[in-house]
Amino acid sequence: GANDVSMIKTAHIGVGISGQEGMQAVLSSDYSIAQFRYLERLLLVHGRWSYYRMSKFLKYFFYKNFAFTLCNFWYAFFGGFSAQPIFDAMFMTVYNLFYTSQPVLALGIFEQDVSDGNSIKYPKLYEPGLKGTLFNKKVFIRSCTQCFITELLIFIKGYCVYYNGGLDPQGLNMSDYQTFGTIVATQLVFAVTLQMCLDTGYWTVFSHITIWGSIIFYFILQYFYNYVMGGEFVGTLNKSMGTATFWLSLQLTMAVIGMPVLAWRFYMADVRPSLSEQVRRRQLEEIKRESKRKPEFSQIRRRTTRRSQRTVRTGYAFAHQEGFGRLITSGKIMKPSSGVKNTLGPYSSGTYRALGTSTF
Repeated sequence: GANDVSMIKTAHIGVGISGQEGMQAVLSSDYSIAQFRYLERLLLVHGRWSYYRMSKFLKYFFYKNFAFTLCNFWYAFFGGFSAQPIFDAMFMTVYNLFYTSQPVLALGIFEQDVSDGNSIKYPKLYEPGLKGTLFNKKVFIRSCTQCFITELLIFIKGYCVYYNGGLDPQGLNMSDYQTFGTIVATQLVFAVTLQMCLDTGYWTVFSHITIWGSIIFYFILQYFYNYVMGGEFVGTLNKSMGTATFWLSLQLTMAVIGMPVLAWRFYMADVRPSLSEQVRRRQLEEIKRESKRKPEFSQIRRRTTRRSQRTVRTGYAFAHQEGFGRLITSGKIMKPSSGVKNTLGPYSSGTYRALGTSTF
Protein backbone atom coordinates (compact mmCIF):
# COMPACT_ATOMS: atom_id res chain seq x y z
CA GLY A 1 0.00 0.00 0.00
CA ALA A 2 0.87 3.66 0.15
CA ASN A 3 2.31 3.34 3.67
CA ASP A 4 5.05 1.03 2.32
CA VAL A 5 6.39 3.47 -0.27
CA SER A 6 9.06 4.97 2.01
CA MET A 7 10.26 1.52 3.05
CA ILE A 8 10.47 0.36 -0.57
CA LYS A 9 12.45 3.45 -1.59
CA THR A 10 14.86 3.06 1.33
CA ALA A 11 15.67 -0.57 0.50
CA HIS A 12 18.48 -1.47 -1.88
CA ILE A 13 15.97 -3.27 -4.11
CA GLY A 14 12.28 -2.60 -3.56
CA VAL A 15 9.68 -5.22 -4.44
CA GLY A 16 6.05 -4.23 -4.75
CA ILE A 17 2.97 -6.47 -4.86
CA SER A 18 0.04 -5.36 -6.97
CA GLY A 19 -3.04 -5.90 -4.84
CA GLN A 20 -6.26 -4.30 -3.71
CA GLU A 21 -4.54 -1.52 -1.75
CA GLY A 22 -3.62 0.52 -4.80
CA MET A 23 -0.62 0.81 -7.10
CA GLN A 24 1.51 3.20 -5.05
CA ALA A 25 3.86 0.45 -3.86
CA VAL A 26 4.21 -1.02 -7.35
CA LEU A 27 4.99 2.33 -8.94
CA SER A 28 7.70 3.03 -6.35
CA SER A 29 9.36 -0.39 -6.51
CA ASP A 30 12.18 -1.75 -8.65
CA TYR A 31 10.41 -5.07 -9.27
CA SER A 32 6.69 -5.79 -9.26
CA ILE A 33 5.06 -9.17 -8.66
CA ALA A 34 1.41 -10.20 -8.76
CA GLN A 35 1.35 -12.52 -5.74
CA PHE A 36 3.45 -12.94 -2.64
CA ARG A 37 4.38 -16.54 -3.53
CA TYR A 38 6.34 -15.29 -6.52
CA LEU A 39 8.85 -13.74 -4.12
CA GLU A 40 10.47 -17.16 -3.57
CA ARG A 41 11.50 -17.52 -7.21
CA LEU A 42 12.43 -13.86 -7.48
CA LEU A 43 14.93 -14.19 -4.63
CA LEU A 44 16.21 -17.77 -4.76
CA VAL A 45 16.47 -18.02 -8.56
CA HIS A 46 16.68 -14.67 -10.31
CA GLY A 47 18.20 -12.78 -7.40
CA ARG A 48 20.91 -15.38 -6.80
CA TRP A 49 21.66 -15.69 -10.53
CA SER A 50 21.94 -11.91 -10.77
CA TYR A 51 24.48 -11.76 -7.94
CA TYR A 52 26.41 -14.71 -9.39
CA ARG A 53 26.57 -13.12 -12.85
CA MET A 54 27.49 -9.68 -11.55
CA SER A 55 30.34 -11.12 -9.47
CA LYS A 56 31.84 -12.87 -12.47
CA PHE A 57 31.22 -9.84 -14.65
CA LEU A 58 33.16 -7.55 -12.31
CA LYS A 59 36.07 -9.97 -11.88
CA TYR A 60 36.52 -10.38 -15.61
CA PHE A 61 35.99 -6.67 -16.26
CA PHE A 62 38.81 -5.70 -13.89
CA TYR A 63 40.97 -8.53 -15.20
CA LYS A 64 40.83 -7.51 -18.86
CA ASN A 65 41.36 -3.81 -18.14
CA PHE A 66 44.28 -4.38 -15.78
CA ALA A 67 45.81 -6.72 -18.33
CA PHE A 68 45.61 -4.03 -20.98
CA THR A 69 47.16 -1.39 -18.71
CA LEU A 70 49.96 -3.58 -17.36
CA CYS A 71 51.30 -4.29 -20.84
CA ASN A 72 52.03 -0.59 -21.29
CA PHE A 73 53.41 -0.49 -17.74
CA TRP A 74 55.95 -3.23 -18.42
CA TYR A 75 56.94 -1.66 -21.72
CA ALA A 76 57.69 1.64 -19.98
CA PHE A 77 60.76 0.07 -18.35
CA PHE A 78 62.18 -0.73 -21.79
CA GLY A 79 61.05 2.50 -23.46
CA GLY A 80 62.75 4.84 -20.99
CA PHE A 81 59.39 5.97 -19.59
CA SER A 82 58.84 8.03 -22.73
CA ALA A 83 55.06 7.44 -22.65
CA GLN A 84 55.25 5.57 -25.94
CA PRO A 85 52.51 2.90 -25.99
CA ILE A 86 53.27 -0.64 -26.99
CA PHE A 87 50.00 -1.01 -28.92
CA ASP A 88 48.68 0.63 -32.02
CA ALA A 89 46.33 3.58 -31.53
CA MET A 90 43.47 1.74 -33.21
CA PHE A 91 43.92 -1.31 -30.96
CA MET A 92 43.76 0.82 -27.82
CA THR A 93 40.56 2.44 -29.12
CA VAL A 94 38.60 -0.71 -29.97
CA TYR A 95 39.98 -3.08 -27.30
CA ASN A 96 37.10 -2.48 -24.91
CA LEU A 97 34.65 -1.66 -27.67
CA PHE A 98 34.88 -4.76 -29.90
CA TYR A 99 37.51 -7.27 -28.77
CA THR A 100 36.47 -7.89 -25.15
CA SER A 101 33.03 -6.33 -24.65
CA GLN A 102 30.71 -8.94 -26.15
CA PRO A 103 31.91 -12.04 -24.20
CA VAL A 104 31.53 -10.30 -20.86
CA LEU A 105 28.02 -9.15 -21.79
CA ALA A 106 27.02 -12.73 -22.62
CA LEU A 107 28.50 -13.81 -19.29
CA GLY A 108 26.52 -11.20 -17.39
CA ILE A 109 23.23 -12.13 -19.08
CA PHE A 110 23.20 -15.93 -19.48
CA GLU A 111 25.62 -17.31 -16.87
CA GLN A 112 24.28 -19.67 -14.18
CA ASP A 113 25.76 -22.38 -12.00
CA VAL A 114 22.75 -24.60 -11.15
CA SER A 115 19.26 -24.90 -12.59
CA ASP A 116 16.26 -22.99 -11.29
CA GLY A 117 14.77 -26.14 -9.76
CA ASN A 118 17.89 -26.85 -7.72
CA SER A 119 18.10 -23.20 -6.68
CA ILE A 120 14.69 -23.54 -5.03
CA LYS A 121 15.40 -27.05 -3.77
CA TYR A 122 18.58 -25.93 -1.98
CA PRO A 123 17.85 -22.48 -0.52
CA LYS A 124 21.21 -22.45 1.26
CA LEU A 125 22.72 -21.53 -2.12
CA TYR A 126 21.44 -18.01 -1.44
CA GLU A 127 23.84 -17.65 1.50
CA PRO A 128 26.93 -16.48 -0.49
CA GLY A 129 24.96 -13.45 -1.64
CA LEU A 130 24.13 -12.51 1.94
CA LYS A 131 27.74 -12.86 3.06
CA GLY A 132 29.24 -11.37 -0.10
CA THR A 133 31.70 -14.20 -0.64
CA LEU A 134 31.69 -14.20 -4.44
CA PHE A 135 33.05 -10.68 -4.80
CA ASN A 136 34.84 -8.81 -2.02
CA LYS A 137 38.23 -7.26 -1.32
CA LYS A 138 39.90 -10.66 -1.09
CA VAL A 139 38.52 -11.76 -4.44
CA PHE A 140 39.46 -8.43 -6.00
CA ILE A 141 43.08 -8.63 -4.79
CA ARG A 142 43.33 -12.23 -5.97
CA SER A 143 42.07 -11.28 -9.42
CA CYS A 144 44.55 -8.38 -9.64
CA THR A 145 47.41 -10.64 -8.57
CA GLN A 146 46.50 -13.20 -11.21
CA CYS A 147 46.35 -10.48 -13.85
CA PHE A 148 49.70 -9.07 -12.68
CA ILE A 149 51.44 -12.43 -13.04
CA THR A 150 49.69 -13.24 -16.32
CA GLU A 151 50.72 -10.06 -18.10
CA LEU A 152 54.25 -10.28 -16.73
CA LEU A 153 54.59 -13.74 -18.27
CA ILE A 154 53.14 -12.54 -21.59
CA PHE A 155 55.47 -9.58 -21.84
CA ILE A 156 58.65 -11.27 -20.62
CA LYS A 157 58.11 -14.36 -22.75
CA GLY A 158 57.39 -12.28 -25.85
CA TYR A 159 60.42 -10.09 -25.21
CA CYS A 160 62.71 -13.08 -24.73
CA VAL A 161 61.42 -14.87 -27.82
CA TYR A 162 61.59 -11.89 -30.18
CA TYR A 163 64.61 -10.08 -28.77
CA ASN A 164 66.76 -11.95 -31.25
CA GLY A 165 63.95 -13.18 -33.43
CA GLY A 166 66.13 -13.55 -36.47
CA LEU A 167 64.65 -13.45 -39.95
CA ASP A 168 61.38 -14.66 -41.39
CA PRO A 169 61.19 -16.86 -44.54
CA GLN A 170 61.31 -13.70 -46.73
CA GLY A 171 64.46 -12.43 -45.00
CA LEU A 172 62.77 -9.65 -43.01
CA ASN A 173 63.89 -8.82 -39.50
CA MET A 174 61.48 -9.91 -36.75
CA SER A 175 63.06 -7.89 -33.92
CA ASP A 176 61.30 -4.56 -34.29
CA TYR A 177 58.96 -2.47 -32.20
CA GLN A 178 55.86 -2.80 -34.38
CA THR A 179 56.08 -6.59 -34.69
CA PHE A 180 56.58 -6.96 -30.95
CA GLY A 181 53.58 -4.74 -30.21
CA THR A 182 51.36 -6.71 -32.60
CA ILE A 183 52.42 -10.03 -31.05
CA VAL A 184 51.78 -8.84 -27.50
CA ALA A 185 48.37 -7.46 -28.55
CA THR A 186 47.41 -10.77 -30.17
CA GLN A 187 48.48 -12.79 -27.14
CA LEU A 188 46.59 -10.35 -24.89
CA VAL A 189 43.33 -10.92 -26.79
CA PHE A 190 43.82 -14.69 -26.64
CA ALA A 191 44.70 -14.57 -22.92
CA VAL A 192 41.61 -12.63 -21.83
CA THR A 193 39.42 -14.81 -24.09
CA LEU A 194 40.91 -17.94 -22.51
CA GLN A 195 40.09 -16.54 -19.08
CA MET A 196 36.53 -15.95 -20.24
CA CYS A 197 36.30 -19.59 -21.37
CA LEU A 198 37.51 -20.74 -17.95
CA ASP A 199 35.00 -18.50 -16.15
CA THR A 200 32.02 -19.57 -18.27
CA GLY A 201 30.16 -22.42 -16.63
CA TYR A 202 26.93 -22.33 -18.66
CA TRP A 203 27.62 -22.39 -22.38
CA THR A 204 24.93 -21.11 -24.72
CA VAL A 205 24.81 -20.29 -28.41
CA PHE A 206 25.48 -16.64 -27.58
CA SER A 207 28.54 -17.61 -25.54
CA HIS A 208 30.09 -19.40 -28.49
CA ILE A 209 29.22 -16.59 -30.89
CA THR A 210 30.65 -13.83 -28.69
CA ILE A 211 33.79 -15.65 -27.55
CA TRP A 212 34.96 -17.17 -30.82
CA GLY A 213 33.50 -14.29 -32.80
CA SER A 214 35.67 -11.81 -30.87
CA ILE A 215 38.84 -13.62 -31.93
CA ILE A 216 37.73 -13.85 -35.56
CA PHE A 217 36.70 -10.21 -35.55
CA TYR A 218 40.12 -9.25 -34.16
CA PHE A 219 41.91 -10.66 -37.22
CA ILE A 220 39.33 -9.24 -39.63
CA LEU A 221 39.53 -5.73 -38.17
CA GLN A 222 43.33 -5.81 -37.99
CA TYR A 223 43.62 -6.68 -41.67
CA PHE A 224 40.98 -4.13 -42.65
CA TYR A 225 42.60 -1.31 -40.70
CA ASN A 226 46.16 -2.02 -41.79
CA TYR A 227 45.59 -2.78 -45.46
CA VAL A 228 42.44 -0.81 -46.31
CA MET A 229 42.79 2.21 -44.06
CA GLY A 230 46.59 2.22 -44.03
CA GLY A 231 47.46 1.68 -40.38
CA GLU A 232 50.85 2.25 -38.81
CA PHE A 233 51.45 -1.44 -38.08
CA VAL A 234 50.65 -2.60 -41.61
CA GLY A 235 51.98 -6.04 -42.49
CA THR A 236 53.19 -6.93 -38.99
CA LEU A 237 50.40 -9.40 -38.18
CA ASN A 238 50.64 -11.09 -41.57
CA LYS A 239 54.40 -11.36 -41.27
CA SER A 240 54.19 -12.79 -37.73
CA MET A 241 51.55 -15.37 -38.60
CA GLY A 242 53.75 -16.70 -41.39
CA THR A 243 56.34 -18.01 -38.92
CA ALA A 244 56.23 -21.06 -36.67
CA THR A 245 57.64 -19.02 -33.78
CA PHE A 246 54.42 -17.02 -33.53
CA TRP A 247 52.15 -20.08 -33.21
CA LEU A 248 54.47 -21.96 -30.84
CA SER A 249 54.80 -18.87 -28.68
CA LEU A 250 51.02 -18.43 -28.63
CA GLN A 251 50.45 -22.05 -27.59
CA LEU A 252 53.10 -21.79 -24.87
CA THR A 253 51.46 -18.63 -23.55
CA MET A 254 48.03 -20.24 -23.35
CA ALA A 255 49.46 -23.30 -21.59
CA VAL A 256 51.42 -21.25 -19.05
CA ILE A 257 48.39 -19.08 -18.29
CA GLY A 258 45.66 -21.73 -18.31
CA MET A 259 47.26 -24.74 -16.63
CA PRO A 260 47.76 -23.19 -13.15
CA VAL A 261 44.18 -21.89 -13.12
CA LEU A 262 42.78 -25.27 -14.15
CA ALA A 263 44.93 -27.12 -11.61
CA TRP A 264 43.85 -24.84 -8.77
CA ARG A 265 40.16 -25.06 -9.64
CA PHE A 266 40.22 -28.84 -9.98
CA TYR A 267 42.02 -29.08 -6.63
CA MET A 268 39.50 -26.86 -4.86
CA ALA A 269 36.53 -28.65 -6.46
CA ASP A 270 37.91 -32.02 -5.33
CA VAL A 271 39.25 -31.16 -1.86
CA ARG A 272 37.08 -28.24 -0.73
CA PRO A 273 34.00 -28.13 -2.97
CA SER A 274 31.46 -25.42 -2.33
CA LEU A 275 27.75 -26.09 -2.02
CA SER A 276 27.22 -24.85 -5.55
CA GLU A 277 29.78 -27.31 -6.92
CA GLN A 278 28.22 -30.17 -4.96
CA VAL A 279 24.75 -29.36 -6.29
CA ARG A 280 26.14 -29.02 -9.82
CA ARG A 281 27.78 -32.44 -9.56
CA ARG A 282 24.52 -33.95 -8.33
CA GLN A 283 22.69 -32.22 -11.16
CA LEU A 284 25.03 -33.79 -13.74
CA GLU A 285 24.49 -37.22 -12.18
CA GLU A 286 20.73 -36.79 -12.41
CA ILE A 287 21.02 -35.82 -16.08
CA LYS A 288 23.10 -38.93 -16.78
CA ARG A 289 20.59 -41.18 -15.00
CA GLU A 290 17.68 -39.68 -16.92
CA SER A 291 19.48 -40.16 -20.22
CA LYS A 292 20.01 -43.86 -19.42
CA ARG A 293 16.34 -44.34 -18.56
CA LYS A 294 15.12 -43.10 -21.93
CA PRO A 295 14.51 -46.04 -24.30
CA GLU A 296 16.11 -46.13 -27.66
CA PHE A 297 14.08 -45.19 -30.72
CA SER A 298 14.16 -48.74 -32.05
CA GLN A 299 12.68 -50.12 -28.83
CA ILE A 300 9.67 -47.79 -28.76
CA ARG A 301 6.49 -49.62 -29.78
CA ARG A 302 4.16 -47.85 -32.10
CA ARG A 303 0.70 -47.31 -30.75
CA THR A 304 -2.00 -48.82 -32.93
CA THR A 305 -5.20 -47.01 -33.67
CA ARG A 306 -7.35 -50.07 -32.83
CA ARG A 307 -8.14 -50.71 -29.20
CA SER A 308 -7.10 -54.04 -27.78
CA GLN A 309 -10.12 -54.27 -25.49
CA ARG A 310 -13.65 -53.03 -25.83
CA THR A 311 -14.27 -50.01 -23.71
CA VAL A 312 -17.42 -50.00 -21.67
CA ARG A 313 -18.86 -46.52 -21.49
CA THR A 314 -21.63 -45.49 -19.18
CA GLY A 315 -23.24 -42.27 -18.12
CA TYR A 316 -22.21 -42.81 -14.49
CA ALA A 317 -19.60 -40.05 -14.60
CA PHE A 318 -22.26 -37.49 -15.44
CA ALA A 319 -25.09 -38.68 -13.13
CA HIS A 320 -25.60 -39.49 -9.48
CA GLN A 321 -26.34 -43.15 -10.21
CA GLU A 322 -25.37 -45.70 -12.79
CA GLY A 323 -27.49 -45.63 -15.93
CA PHE A 324 -28.33 -48.26 -18.54
CA GLY A 325 -24.98 -48.09 -20.32
CA ARG A 326 -23.69 -51.42 -19.03
CA LEU A 327 -26.96 -53.16 -19.86
CA ILE A 328 -27.02 -51.75 -23.38
CA THR A 329 -23.43 -52.70 -24.16
CA SER A 330 -23.82 -56.22 -22.74
CA GLY A 331 -26.03 -57.32 -25.68
CA LYS A 332 -28.81 -58.79 -23.55
CA ILE A 333 -31.19 -56.07 -24.59
CA MET A 334 -31.22 -57.31 -28.19
CA LYS A 335 -32.39 -60.85 -27.26
CA PRO A 336 -36.16 -61.35 -27.68
CA SER A 337 -38.09 -62.78 -24.74
CA SER A 338 -39.50 -66.32 -25.06
CA GLY A 339 -43.27 -66.66 -25.63
CA VAL A 340 -43.81 -63.19 -26.99
CA LYS A 341 -44.26 -62.70 -30.70
CA ASN A 342 -42.10 -60.06 -32.24
CA THR A 343 -44.56 -57.87 -34.08
CA LEU A 344 -42.50 -54.70 -34.01
CA GLY A 345 -39.62 -55.80 -36.17
CA PRO A 346 -36.39 -54.59 -34.65
CA TYR A 347 -38.20 -53.19 -31.63
CA SER A 348 -38.79 -56.39 -29.74
CA SER A 349 -40.63 -56.84 -26.51
CA GLY A 350 -37.38 -57.63 -24.83
CA THR A 351 -36.45 -54.02 -25.24
CA TYR A 352 -39.38 -52.85 -23.22
CA ARG A 353 -38.88 -55.59 -20.67
CA ALA A 354 -35.32 -54.46 -20.20
CA LEU A 355 -36.52 -50.91 -19.73
CA GLY A 356 -38.94 -51.95 -17.05
CA THR A 357 -42.11 -52.74 -19.08
CA SER A 358 -43.57 -56.16 -18.19
CA THR A 359 -45.99 -56.57 -21.13
CA PHE A 360 -46.50 -54.90 -24.51
